[in-house]
Amino acid sequence: MSLLVMKFGGTSVGNATAIAALAAITRDHLATWDHAVVVVSAMSGVTDLLLKGASTAAAGDAASYKRIAASLREKHAAALAELVPDGADAAATRGPIEQLIDEFELLCHSVGVLGEASPRAIDAISSLGERMSVRLVAAALRARGIAAEAIDATEFVITSPHFTSAVPIQPQTRERTRERLLPLLERGAVPVVTGFIGATESGATTTLGRGGSDYSGAIIGAALDADEVAIYTDVDGVMTTDPRLVPDARVIPAISFAEMGELAYFGAKVLHPRTIRPVVEHGIPLRIRNTFNAAHPGTLVVSAPEANGRAIKAVTAIKSMSMITVEGRGMIGVPGVAARTFGAVASVGANVLMISQASSEQSICFVVPFSASAAVVHSLEDGLANELARRDVDRIWARDDVVIVTAVGAGMRETPGVASQVFGTLAERHINVVAIAQGSSECSISVVVSSADADAAVRAIHALTI
Repeated sequence: MSLLVMKFGGTSVGNATAIAALAAITRDHLATWDHAVVVVSAMSGVTDLLLKGASTAAAGDAASYKRIAASLREKHAAALAELVPDGADAAATRGPIEQLIDEFELLCHSVGVLGEASPRAIDAISSLGERMSVRLVAAALRARGIAAEAIDATEFVITSPHFTSAVPIQPQTRERTRERLLPLLERGAVPVVTGFIGATESGATTTLGRGGSDYSGAIIGAALDADEVAIYTDVDGVMTTDPRLVPDARVIPAISFAEMGELAYFGAKVLHPRTIRPVVEHGIPLRIRNTFNAAHPGTLVVSAPEANGRAIKAVTAIKSMSMITVEGRGMIGVPGVAARTFGAVASVGANVLMISQASSEQSICFVVPFSASAAVVHSLEDGLANELARRDVDRIWARDDVVIVTAVGAGMRETPGVASQVFGTLAERHINVVAIAQGSSECSISVVVSSADADAAVRAIHALTI
């Protein structure tokens, strides 16, 4: 039995035309795969509207969420009318969607009464987009002769109670997913499942964070031991770099899980950073494809693709960063300074994207988002106050407006001189490198440059992929 799990993002269900393309892709795949599961996001823009309704209601605005509800009714009704002939199934689909929009208004009213939107309330509200979308997509598939059933993932994706960024509990999720979906597949139906959402063991709705629909596709694929997970989006696959910066950027035919993990971590927007973990652990191939260019084979993400003869496969950049430096001659040989440094960073919830430290131990530098820079410096000054007073630490300072540029390629492990090529091409273009980091896996090299040099740095390193 061959099984394909397909996940379609917001633009892939953005309107009736996109949903019709989704249905055609599903029908085509069913000609070559025994079974398929479809995982969908909310229609494009819907989640933002739902969250806007919650935030305006919390601020005491009782009119905005009602206007949003009217807009949601119009958007979904128009798509349904175009996709499904008027009749019993259209009516059976329209009713539940209307009820979900009624639920949105009721939740927003409650938020307005309380004067705040708790994380639990935010999850309940933001989950409604996917719950409407699955009903619309399932009806569109049925109208085209495909037996499909809309299913809320709250029935089987069991998560921690960390609202807005929940983590799936894998054993329970696997067991319940198989119990719920395998009988449907065995009788030839196509389950159409909500992405992005799950539920606690007590039944409270949770979400996996923005972009979590990709994660949902991988979770369900892993739970069902799928033969492949396909992520459908609005690009042809993983590019060698951002085509807006480099017009000759190309789609990478095949890439390893390790390389994809590096790209996801360092800013590539094709996949949610956590998406690949479930498929990596189960050795399931993952393919990234374009809903609007279905003939393109996309990018296949596997354990170990064939070498393409190039050490560097892709280049990515993360902008709006700040580099924090803790330096002092008194740090040499003093145990615990690094631990207290990163403890202070963690205390303000900042995400550290890169770390660099010289072997002399006279300084530690690391990169955080610019938005967290001031809070991190303040926390460090408090946490290392004694070291500053004793002059073990001379100063703590931030260099704002920097960019992390990362060259990614598993071939770096076997290819001598890759680092010299990277730094050589940057030097030729008079680009100053502020800091450097390379992991022991040798799958990526990251450099920090000023924002003024970032685009030129990406173009220079990208030339090495050709």
